[in-house]
Amino acid sequence: MSGQTPRILAIGAAVQDVFLSHSDEFKPVSEKSVHEQFMKLELGAKADVNNIDFSTGGGATNAAVTFARQGLHSMFMGTIGHDPAGAAVLTDLDNEGVDTTHVSYSQRYNTGYSVLLLAPSGERTILTYRGASTHYDAKFFDLTNVDVDWLYVSSMAGSMETLHAIFEQAKKKGIKIFFNPGKGELAHIGKLKALLEDVDVLSVNREEMQQIVEGEELEELGRHAMHYVPVAIVSDGPNGVLATDGKTIVRGGMYEDVRVIDRTGAGDAFGSGFLSEWAQEKSLKEAIVLASANSTSVVTKIGAKAGILHHHSKLHDMLLHEKEF
Repeated sequence: MSGQTPRILAIGAAVQDVFLSHSDEFKPVSEKSVHEQFMKLELGAKADVNNIDFSTGGGATNAAVTFARQGLHSMFMGTIGHDPAGAAVLTDLDNEGVDTTHVSYSQRYNTGYSVLLLAPSGERTILTYRGASTHYDAKFFDLTNVDVDWLYVSSMAGSMETLHAIFEQAKKKGIKIFFNPGKGELAHIGKLKALLEDVDVLSVNREEMQQIVEGEELEELGRHAMHYVPVAIVSDGPNGVLATDGKTIVRGGMYEDVRVIDRTGAGDAFGSGFLSEWAQEKSLKEAIVLASANSTSVVTKIGAKAGILHHHSKLHDMLLHEKEF
């Protein structure tokens, strides 16, 4: 593949997002840690909102846009409904140059739709109708006529049979797999572990990796993950990230201290940024730099796609530590 532009197919969810922000009603009403804070909306009352933004999301469409903006051959495979939200998803992907040939349509469910209430801190409460983005049918994920080098597979709402069918096809065709499972897959940990034998790169956060392997520290988790996959990425929010390929271990901190506007899509930006470099046979260090820069840029904008970097974006160095495995 050296010298050729990688072809990547992103598989997973597609949704329309509506962001409501700049409202006094969305301020947290407790002083606890971020994960324990909550907002209070009175039943029957009207809350004024001073800003509204329409965007599209879903882990796979977000990743597909990263690949396209990085100059790679980007394709998307997922299910939407025959509705305005589905049309918005397709319009966004078409405008970005993403191949949507393999999009399927649900005859029963509408396109996934989320309303996000943004707090001033960038944290958000999400009201989600998952619809077509979580009712998957294996027949819509046929790779027979798909010519790609990599699959980027985000959460498929725990549809393990569909994932098994996708992974089996990919391995028969020699297609590599980057997998970013979600809570739906982690709820079936035995089946998830069985799938990992076909995975080339696994990307999860610290808490998720602890459900797959034993360990506390990032390095310990990364080492144990090598029993399942050739490359593992373990993120830990503001505490940074670790990636290993069984030969070297790279640990990275914060790319840049920025004001967080909206955290939506940060994880997708990281994973797709990493694969954009890794698929071009770049080093772990180079892959982490783009992943971190892409994720950092995304949180400075409202919506999962607005801040995604283009291939000509200038990157700066970040603090990285590398050592032998």
